[in-house]
Amino acid sequence: MGTIHIVTEIYIYPIKSLAGISLSSAKAEEMGFENDRRWMLIDAENQMLTQREHRIMSQFYPQISDGKINITFEGQKHEFSIDEHFGNTLKVNVWDDQSEVVEVNQETSKWFSQHLGFECKLVKILKNGARKHESSRLQETFNVSLADGYPYLLIGTESLDFLNEKLEEKITIKRFRPNIVVSTKKAHEEDDFTTFKIGEVQFKNIKPCGRCVMVNNDPENGRLKKEPLKTLSKYRNVDNSVLFGTNIVSLNTGNISVGDTLVF
Repeated sequence: MGTIHIVTEIYIYPIKSLAGISLSSAKAEEMGFENDRRWMLIDAENQMLTQREHRIMSQFYPQISDGKINITFEGQKHEFSIDEHFGNTLKVNVWDDQSEVVEVNQETSKWFSQHLGFECKLVKILKNGARKHESSRLQETFNVSLADGYPYLLIGTESLDFLNEKLEEKITIKRFRPNIVVSTKKAHEEDDFTTFKIGEVQFKNIKPCGRCVMVNNDPENGRLKKEPLKTLSKYRNVDNSVLFGTNIVSLNTGNISVGDTLVF
């Protein structure tokens, strides 16, 4: 009998590069989980903001309840409605992909500007198809939210355990900002997953995920460290890309939950 893979954790990141939310279940959509990276901060030149340049973004903690997103930062709180937006459509880039977004409201943009120390806006992607990501390797185009490249990131538990065996200071899975964590027996076996079903949803593996310096940002305090990228680069460097976890897409809409089994 083959290895049984079970979903152990589910995460969404409502606002790109801010802290994530752990869920017991989530609705999978083509663009990613419902409310996952549908919002993003942009600067005065309409350029996206991420933890790569602004590590403090990891210290903004969102929660969702009663149709609202509540943000906590250093004891200060702010909330806005999931559905609200105003003004004209803006065209912004997420890396090489042009995306159509709208500002949430001026009060929310002002709140983030005050706490980050420079002018910025919180914007939202409104509809499926407002951003398309082209995979040159697969020669396919995917509808994505405001995630870096693909709608979902999946990581196997043994991949983290294997890495932690090599690290002096152990880290948690939060460093890698996964959407789905599954139990595994071998490190990085998720790289070789093909098509599989979780709950109501059929998923397709696209490619292993190349990692950047952002994984060195400790989400507990926003401090930049040398690990885990230094150690990962010694054994996971493929074609000048350090791989950890794998990018997947959903082939239909439906719900998945912690405890669901992967069916291949």
